[in-house]
Amino acid sequence: MTSENKQRPLFRHELKFNITQAQKFVITSKIKDVLSSDPNAKNGGYMIRSLYFDDRWNRAYEEKMSGIAIREKYRIRIYDYKDNVIKLERKTKQGSYIYKQAANLTKDEVEMIINGKYRFLEKREENLCKEFYVECMVNGMRPKVIVDYEREPYILDAGEVRITFDMDVRAGMLNYDIFDKKLPTISCLQPGMLVMEVKYTEFLPQIIRNILPPEQSEYMAMSKYVLCYDKRYGILM
Repeated sequence: MTSENKQRPLFRHELKFNITQAQKFVITSKIKDVLSSDPNAKNGGYMIRSLYFDDRWNRAYEEKMSGIAIREKYRIRIYDYKDNVIKLERKTKQGSYIYKQAANLTKDEVEMIINGKYRFLEKREENLCKEFYVECMVNGMRPKVIVDYEREPYILDAGEVRITFDMDVRAGMLNYDIFDKKLPTISCLQPGMLVMEVKYTEFLPQIIRNILPPEQSEYMAMSKYVLCYDKRYGILM
């Protein structure tokens, strides 16, 4: 394998579906014989909180709404409100393909970012941190909304398949303190609805294709960031 191939981003397929709790019950009853629960999930799941960023033109939001094929989003992510694992992530999307890059942050570094102190990012070794620094300084990249949800994940080694069910999607209100357990949030999905995501690298086994929701459930026109952005700023305006 050439060095050029080694450096080529590994894009994964991503499918999203807007489904009901009843559909989830049927799907999970079928996949439990095929997939395993993600070992990172305690008691079957975990809570995800992400602080999303956008630039002065709201480019991530506008490009999603306009259906631009190639786009990217920056976010800081934690799990179960804890600060032991904190990731700065950039998610690049090309059609139905995604590519994620990540760098570890400390709680102090996150608080510096929220308070507009970005200089340390320029000195980090990771290109992702340096590029995020440029976005903050040149394009006015700033916090926009906190997105919370409960995730139930399943994995399958064949095809590197990962199926997740994201429930109780909520938008954070009032501030951007990602570590605030008491942050007020507002639900963003219709009652009884949730988001199913299917990610795979090489191929999607037929046994998984057979249990996917009908095509009309495909959830391509919206994202959790857009849903929560609309909820937060629609209420505040």
